[in-house]
Amino acid sequence: MDTVELARYLVGKVVVHGTDSGRLSARIVETEAYPVGDAAGHAFRGKTQRNRSLFLERGHAYVYLIYGTSFMLNVTSEVPGVGGGVLLRAIEPLEGIDEMMAGSHGTMRLADLGRGPGRLTKALQVDLSQDGLDLCAAGPLWLATTKRSIGTIGESVRIGITRGVDRLLRFYESGSAHVSGVKKLRQ
Repeated sequence: MDTVELARYLVGKVVVHGTDSGRLSARIVETEAYPVGDAAGHAFRGKTQRNRSLFLERGHAYVYLIYGTSFMLNVTSEVPGVGGGVLLRAIEPLEGIDEMMAGSHGTMRLADLGRGPGRLTKALQVDLSQDGLDLCAAGPLWLATTKRSIGTIGESVRIGITRGVDRLLRFYESGSAHVSGVKKLRQ
């Protein structure tokens, strides 16, 4: 499975974070692929201290801080030593909703809690301490499947980038109120 296939596959899966105060979980409703050779991807210029987790084996967390204010959670998608990843862009909260709302600093609408990658990590209490974790193994942060079926998976251009802007590498659950971006992309 390559990066683009993984981005599509992750829509409908569940991300779970076991915290000291309880379990937080949410369905992934939106992803973006950053495949090998993508000029918009963090791996494009090679391995650095900041992005070293992006070069781990498929299924690890790559967490980074953007603009000094928000953490981004990615899933590594290639073989060890090759950088590629899937950004988790939006979630539908399932467990620990009260705790997510308490930490949201004023976001009161359920649909807004995990709409966008910065809100997603805030809701799930993800920060740099989860960088490099194996999301496919037992631990505090992991990915799970669900029996709940997903609808149609839409695709569009990625949001907020300046390179590779015309590539259809954003995948989302069509009709989900939790998807980020303009309203027409949630339909």
